[in-house]
Amino acid sequence: MSASGDDQLAALREQRRMELQRQLESQAQAQAEAEMESHRKNAESQAVSNAMKQLLTSEARARLARISLATPERAEAIRRIVIDLNNNNKFVPPMNDEKLKSILASQSKSRNNASIRRI
Repeated sequence: MSASGDDQLAALREQRRMELQRQLESQAQAQAEAEMESHRKNAESQAVSNAMKQLLTSEARARLARISLATPERAEAIRRIVIDLNNNNKFVPPMNDEKLKSILASQSKSRNNASIRRI
């Protein structure tokens, strides 16, 4: 009976060892994928930053930085618009602050037309 119990114990240990090994492999793969994604995002962010340095004047970049502090999603959308405009040759770089303001005014949701009704 002791030999049978030892065999069962050895089988359970081996099964547990295999489970742990699979778990460690999956964790290592997930970590590697996360690192690759992080590197890709950093490279993309750096490329956009370099493009903004070439496409915008310092005043326009400062305005975009302030927008980014308030609403990062809107700043990212504006960056995409500027890059698209440049790719379509819609302006000659560098874009000044006035041109950026006109783009912001055209793409923003205007609150100027708000009306108040009294009941």
